[in-house]
Amino acid sequence: MVAELRTFPARDAVPGRAASSWRSGMRSLPEVRWAAAATALFAAGGICWLAGAPPWLWWGLYLACYAAGGWEPGLAGLRALRERTLDVDLLMVAAAIGAAAIGQVFDGALLIVIFATSGALESLATKRTEDSVRGLLDLAPEQATRLSADDGEERVETAALQVGEEILVRPGERIGADGQVVSGASAVDQAGVTGESMPVDKQAGDQVFAGTLNGTGVLRVRVMRPAGETVIARIVAMVAQAGATKARTQLFIEKVERRYSVVMVAATLALFALPLLWGVPVQDSLLRAMTFMIVASPCAVVLATMPPLLAAVATAGRHGVLVKSAVVMEQLGTVTAVAFDKTGTLTEGRPHVTGVHVLPGADLAEQRLLALAAAAEQFSEHPLGRAVVQAAHAAGLPVTAAQEFVSEPGRGVRARVECHLVEVASPAHLLDDGQGAVQELVAELQDSGHTVVLVRLDGVLAGLLALADRIRPGAAEAVAHLTALTGAAPVLLTGDNERAAARLAVQAGIGEVRAELLPEGKVAAVHELRARGVRVALVGDGVNDAPALAGAHVGIAMGRAGSDLTLDTADAVITRDDLATIPAVIALARRARRLVVANLVIAATFITVLVAWDLFGDLPLPLGVAGHEGSTVIVALNGLRLLHSAAWRRASDAVPSEPTRGA
Repeated sequence: MVAELRTFPARDAVPGRAASSWRSGMRSLPEVRWAAAATALFAAGGICWLAGAPPWLWWGLYLACYAAGGWEPGLAGLRALRERTLDVDLLMVAAAIGAAAIGQVFDGALLIVIFATSGALESLATKRTEDSVRGLLDLAPEQATRLSADDGEERVETAALQVGEEILVRPGERIGADGQVVSGASAVDQAGVTGESMPVDKQAGDQVFAGTLNGTGVLRVRVMRPAGETVIARIVAMVAQAGATKARTQLFIEKVERRYSVVMVAATLALFALPLLWGVPVQDSLLRAMTFMIVASPCAVVLATMPPLLAAVATAGRHGVLVKSAVVMEQLGTVTAVAFDKTGTLTEGRPHVTGVHVLPGADLAEQRLLALAAAAEQFSEHPLGRAVVQAAHAAGLPVTAAQEFVSEPGRGVRARVECHLVEVASPAHLLDDGQGAVQELVAELQDSGHTVVLVRLDGVLAGLLALADRIRPGAAEAVAHLTALTGAAPVLLTGDNERAAARLAVQAGIGEVRAELLPEGKVAAVHELRARGVRVALVGDGVNDAPALAGAHVGIAMGRAGSDLTLDTADAVITRDDLATIPAVIALARRARRLVVANLVIAATFITVLVAWDLFGDLPLPLGVAGHEGSTVIVALNGLRLLHSAAWRRASDAVPSEPTRGA
């Protein structure tokens, strides 16, 4: 068996970890505090107005809402104006002020709240990304034990290690540098870097990575890369680069609003100034211009976009999918293919005993062989050893007390059980050249993606155990639904070996497999898919998935098994690790996009009619406000239909009988 491990960190995450992390980030940002203050003042003003309070009171609260939520976007808009750029936030502030000038203070306050909240969410997402990139460096230890030429030990900063120097890695320590094992034997958990589900045996000549966790053996490692060029450091660089690129993505409606803003400002100024040349009184001209600004202001356009997307975000959140922004929900609706990580994503991320094989000549039953192996492994902290003990408990077998327990790094364990010497170890240490039949069985199991351990009883091979990571329940159904929904079969991207990847792909129904990928290999695969025009959603859980998640069209993390970096880098989080929610949330996002288009048509129709009436007729201000408010209410209510629980049920059932591509 692979070496005994003292400690491996649990893969399961605290369920509330992501939520508490976001709450702490929210409290530290001034944009969030100002947006919260504006929302509270808006709500207070609305309550006072409905309660029949004096006008000065609710007017004062609404104007305070203006100040709290509008000063920052207004200042930013003025700075942009100095650079001859018309910022859409400045237009919203101007429209809000114009609304207040003609008595429609509620409209203006609503605009302020919408845009203040949007800016706060953007700032929060930016901060969380920056914090997660900095936190990744904590995976690598700050110090390492450097060995001198006479084998003297010195604790030094890992950043000071030079190529060619040697470090000593004791049991349970994280490795301080990318390097090559000079001497020693151990098992190393490198799931965070490579995604391999099982700890990997390391001995002289093998490569190890900074930040990975050593087992109970002692390793002497020669440094092969400086600290700035380790795999962990490259992951940091790739996440930062991909995150910066994705931060420039905008909602389609924002692109439309920029051009619309210029036209609206020009038209308002013209509508005020030109009548003055014809002798129209200033008050009448101003009233017409303000009426135009109200009916043409993009309240309904903004609400045409945000309510369907935010309602979809809320509905997805109630059903186990945390979508971090409306931008992400919009992007989910355009996904044309899905790629999966293997370990911890499509699989549970821990080994299980899948087969017990008694060798010919051994006078044992399968249950007896498993019970003896579990007794020998009961003091083991190695994942494979724990899996053997769990299998015995699940089968209802008694685990007898063992004596003389010994764990040998790089080999396995042995113990005395009921007067028998029981050894459980890897085939490399128990198989001899003359045991051809056993070697063939071992090779057959390994070729099918299993990890094999042998059991020797009193010096004679008695049997072997096959172990493998278990596919998640519902994974095959989720893959089939995604294939039908997107018109393209999902892709498997994994750092695990080809045999394990191929076995999992067959179980899940995945055709295209790319195995033995380091983080940069996953990034390259994602970029290759995107270069072919594929809008790919990548689903992963490990640190090694973070760069590819950041570079994908949409990154989706598994919430319970995901690392902190993965949860922060991803655009969406599957909080209950239920793969069936992935096709459901994509279908929901597509429906939200269809509602956005419908709302834009409704809003544009109202604006066109009201503007034409104001320009070519005599639109009374109360009627203009009523029409404007009516369009706002209609598009808002239309979008909020997605808040109903039936919306998720329809999305879950929205798997087309014929494969369709795109949205």
